[in-house]
Order: sequence, then C-alpha cells, then structure tokens
Amino acid sequence: MQLIWGLIALLVVALGMSFLGALHGLGDSLAVFRIALCLPLLALGLALRGAGLGRVVVLCVALAGIASVVWHKLPRATPGPVTIYQKNVFHSNAELAGLAADILQTKADFVTLQEVSVANEALLDLLSEAYPHQTLCRYTERSGVAVLSRLEPVEDGPCERRYGMARITVDLAGGRYHVAALHLSWPFPGQQPRQLRRLLNDLERLDYPILIGGDFNMVPWSNALARVARASGTERAGPARTTFLLGSVPISIDHIFAPGGGWAEARPLFGGDHFGILARVHHTPVQNN
Repeated sequence: MQLIWGLIALLVVALGMSFLGALHGLGDSLAVFRIALCLPLLALGLALRGAGLGRVVVLCVALAGIASVVWHKLPRATPGPVTIYQKNVFHSNAELAGLAADILQTKADFVTLQEVSVANEALLDLLSEAYPHQTLCRYTERSGVAVLSRLEPVEDGPCERRYGMARITVDLAGGRYHVAALHLSWPFPGQQPRQLRRLLNDLERLDYPILIGGDFNMVPWSNALARVARASGTERAGPARTTFLLGSVPISIDHIFAPGGGWAEARPLFGGDHFGILARVHHTPVQNN
C-alpha cells in the first residue's frame, strides 16, 4: 500500500506541475503528457479499496486532469469565411505532389508552412499559380516558414528569425489583417520559453488583427498557447486534432488562431511527420463562438 501511495504522490505532483507553465517552461513540457499522467493515476485510485476519502480525492484529481484535456477536444466553434491550410512540410518530404494537390483542392485562402527547406522548396513552385503571393523566411537550409496567399498583400512583414515567423498584411472584408506562419521550438529544455517572450511582445504591439497558422510544438491546454491567444487577441480554431505522434503518443501541436476562432480538421501526412490542419476561421470576433 505504501508503494501505491508513493506512486500516487509522484503522479499528483507531476500532474500539478503540468498546470504551472506560467511559472516555468517545465510545466508546459509536462502538460504534453497530462493524459499519460492522469490515466495511471485513475487506475491507482480505482485500485484503492477501502481508502475512503483519500480514494475519492485521487479519483477527482485524475478526472479533473482528464477533463482539462477533453474540453479542448470538444467541437464548440462554427466554420468561418476564411480558410487556412497549415502544414509542417518536413524538410525531406518526398510526396510534394500529393501535398500540393491536397492544398489546391481545399481552395484555402492562405497557406502557412514550416520546415520549408532547400530540398522541398519545389512545393512553392507547384502552388505558385494558385498562390502567386508567397513570402518565405528561411533561417537554415533545412528549415524556414512561409505564408502563401491568393490575395495580393499590401505589405510583407519582417522575417522574424528569433522565433520563426513570416508575416504578410492583407485587406479582407472588414479591414486590414496580418497573416502569419509560425514555428516555435520544443518546450523546456528547448528554446520555446525564450522565443515566447519575444513573440508575445511583438504580438501585443501589432497594428492590425492577426491570423496565425503554426507548428507551436505545444498542446492546446498549455499556458504557452493561452498566452499567445491573449497577446494576439485570437482564439484557437478547434476542436484539437492530433497532428504529431510522439513515439506512440498522439499529440496536438499544430494550430490555427484567428480573432473569432473557427472549425479545424486534420489532413493526411503526405510525406511529412506532421498531419496538416485545415481551418475555416472567423477573422472578426464572434459572440458565443
């Protein structure tokens, strides 16, 4: 029994820390594995026969942790008028023709890409007729971010290599908007906390509303994504979709944000290691969305 309580204590501490991303990047790193922490905690709680109040508390903690994840997987938003296709291409993708065909058949208004390498840059050529306006920000031969647009931009934004962002500005019905492709590093012990400090500062100073498609390397229930939404005045298009397999663990780390949120669906791998995301978003805030 002491061993069981010891395991429960360790799981509860780790689970509690997964809610503390605001204090340290380790919290968000643990948030990635929140379900993996909750399920054994739930099993141990069920195994506690005759533990009375202690058993109830353990079960409640486990169920609360699960609920904090499941909430983000529930369909709550409606589709909007603007369509964005988000994809981490994978630097050595060998199925560019299939990926290009999938993007084209969706007739998305904008395409946001990560890991646009020297080797896979041909994808931009395959899409150039439908998306003649392309802004590429490459920071290594293997990696870069790009925004593709059917609409002619009124200006290109700066190439933000500090946190991997390419940005354009376009006119949509209702006003002028930024559209950005973003690629953040992995969380702690990676560089994401430092990148976020720079990104959030810039998002808060933008002169127009923004739509963002990105590989955030972070899950929807993290502190990091909550901070991005607050700083940019956006909502994440949902529900959360699996976009990456961390070993055998499915996680949602690619997202699309817009002022009024929207509806998101997963697209096939097409030679990459990330599933694509297609979102129909509201570029203006929606009440009760």
